[in-house]
Amino acid sequence: MLAAVILSGGASRRMGSPKALVSYQGRPFLEHLLDVARHPKIGVRRVVLGADAEPIAKEINLSSDEIVINEDWEKGQLSSIQSALRSLPPQTDGIILFLIDHPLISSALVDELIETFHSSGKSIVLPVYEGRRGHPVIFSSGLYAELMTAPLETGARSVVWAHPSEIQIVQTNEEGCILNLNDPDTMQRALGG
Repeated sequence: MLAAVILSGGASRRMGSPKALVSYQGRPFLEHLLDVARHPKIGVRRVVLGADAEPIAKEINLSSDEIVINEDWEKGQLSSIQSALRSLPPQTDGIILFLIDHPLISSALVDELIETFHSSGKSIVLPVYEGRRGHPVIFSSGLYAELMTAPLETGARSVVWAHPSEIQIVQTNEEGCILNLNDPDTMQRALGG
């Protein structure tokens, strides 16, 4: 069983409002990611909140066990990953890590990443679009300890760099896996606005 972890702990300064609540196709980013994070092999979901925890939790229908509050959100993304890992039940096989500013991904891509994780036996599975690595990324539970001790400056990337032979890439034509929608201009360009 995998755990889906959606990171939404940052302050969204460039966007000007909580990214989790920004509308995409009539629904907030977070609702879209919660939908694509539904899969028979995903048994646990965690949404890590920080700076804007209260308005997000009020707006989005989440059960209390899905919400993880990262009090140290100002330390960056890795601190949110670590908060999520500490909240997980012991029997997960790995985490599939979604970033709130990468909402333009499909259920089909998530399915392919999960199937590849289970069939490849590799510890890290990630999508690649036109030679660029994207999100979501799957880390096996065997890497949890390294994620818990990774340097804050490089975060989860340092764990990826440490295991080049353990990476299985999934080629995709979904540009959304590399699109970082963290400000209004980028979002307008990506959505053709």
